[in-house]
Amino acid sequence: MDDDELIARLAGGDDGALRELFSRHAPMLATRLRAVLPATDVEDVLQETFIAAWRGARRYRPQSAAGGWLWGIARRQAALALRQRGPTGFSLPDVDAARTTITDPAEAVASRVDLEAAMAALGPPGSPEREVWRLLYLEDRPMSEIAALTGVPEGTVKSRAHRTRRLLRAVLGRHLAMEGGS
Repeated sequence: MDDDELIARLAGGDDGALRELFSRHAPMLATRLRAVLPATDVEDVLQETFIAAWRGARRYRPQSAAGGWLWGIARRQAALALRQRGPTGFSLPDVDAARTTITDPAEAVASRVDLEAAMAALGPPGSPEREVWRLLYLEDRPMSEIAALTGVPEGTVKSRAHRTRRLLRAVLGRHLAMEGGS
């Protein structure tokens, strides 16, 4: 059964359809929500998202992917959660502010180039290696949780993590070698 049929069944009051929709889309939504919310709020926003989907299922129009519809609901729920926190709530980390510890402008540019080259080596945002890197190193998630979030076996996550470390080591090693040679 596809997502559109599940949402139609959900509109008819089928609780099993809600469970199935949740199992299909919650890992992807949770991963995306973690990029904009503190980890402690993700589960609550996810629950609110599926409650809103249940309530709004009759207004759903299968013009595009159901995942996009659910992500739109999740974004609105995340915005509500952040608004409720007020100005003292969670804010996204400022990457440029973290770089201000480097005082030499040439060193700052070189560091930025190194980082950008390393990220490019992992592929575009959302690629498997880059996603594993983000979940493992930025969000400090355990391998088992990353496997559940990405929907792949834990061994695959470990392989991707190993490949990610190897790629980063190679790219950053080349940059260090070039700096040493200048």
